Amino acid sequence: MFSAPMVPFGGKLSKVMSAIENCRTAILGGHVLRCPACEHQDIAYNSCRNRHCPKCQASAAQRWIEARQSDLLPVDYYHVVFTLPEPISAIAYYNKAVIYGLLFEIAAETLSTIAADPKHLGAKIGATLVLHTWGSALTHHPHVHGIVPGGGLSLDGERWVSCKRGFFLSVRVLSRLFRRRFLEALSQAHAEARLQFFGEYASLSETTAFAKWLAPLKKCEWVVYAKRPFAGPKAVLAYLSRYTHRVAIANSRLVAMDDSGVTFRWKDYRAKGRKRHKVMTLSHDEFMRRFLLHVLPTGFHRIRHYGLLANTGRREHLDQVRALLNTTTELTESQINHDRSIDESKPPTYVCPDCGAAMVIVEILARSLRIRAPPQPGGQP
Repeated sequence: MFSAPMVPFGGKLSKVMSAIENCRTAILGGHVLRCPACEHQDIAYNSCRNRHCPKCQASAAQRWIEARQSDLLPVDYYHVVFTLPEPISAIAYYNKAVIYGLLFEIAAETLSTIAADPKHLGAKIGATLVLHTWGSALTHHPHVHGIVPGGGLSLDGERWVSCKRGFFLSVRVLSRLFRRRFLEALSQAHAEARLQFFGEYASLSETTAFAKWLAPLKKCEWVVYAKRPFAGPKAVLAYLSRYTHRVAIANSRLVAMDDSGVTFRWKDYRAKGRKRHKVMTLSHDEFMRRFLLHVLPTGFHRIRHYGLLANTGRREHLDQVRALLNTTTELTESQINHDRSIDESKPPTYVCPDCGAAMVIVEILARSLRIRAPPQPGGQP
């Protein structure tokens, strides 16, 4: 694994770590809860809601899933993954916004181009792409997971074209086009001076050196794969709820922290069977370094929709597809009403640990004031 300094993103990283450190502590304030049934009282501190915080993603994922539920179509869904080779992953750390952005754009372009080809599907498709930047051991491993309906609108928009059962698109064809288009776009970004290089990669700022560095990447295999279709819409939602708001490591994978370091569970995908499941211990500094590798640039969207599912025109496209699939409006409205009834019957947010009754908020706790440094000589704050 390459050694990446923290200097270029220091301010951003310190904000992320401060948010995670203060999450659900008195520093962020909170509220006092009381149970009307048994008079039990408790304190619930506020969450930081930072998208890199392991504790704050479950509720965010649930809200996102509920918003996406009405977008599901009565068709098979496929899971495709586009992965960047290790040399590009190495320079991606210094160029997150550019290279992660290209990963999204080229993956979506590759899917739509091959799907539109009459030799393959001959249809306009939709896709939801989710960026992950980590491997199981917290290494830097940028890739996008794509959730794609198994078919699309015919190019004239008059009918729904289904893919072959159990087969979406040729991964070999997807891989070849993805590799070619990504390297072309990366070369263009270099020509426009949108890439920066440090340390052992500093020489790549020169055009000749960069072209020489790219040459082997044009011949090696790029990993693109597709999994079997999901077992119905519920399975799609279950998958999305696990993947859309995942962070580099969940608290459930942490085993211990002591003077020797941080111990956590990970999967070694090169091993087979039970041997895949292993435990690793890293020094505190190395664990934090690996975790912080995966902090995204400010404002960077890690979930994006393309084609029929793009935010512009999504509702119209979905209505058109449902009409072609003979999915009636009444059925859709019935499903929406059913979802509303489920929402109305949801358990209370705060439940008494003693008797199980709903707890109520009786007092708001303000955020703690930040401790300011003492005044500097000369009257400077």
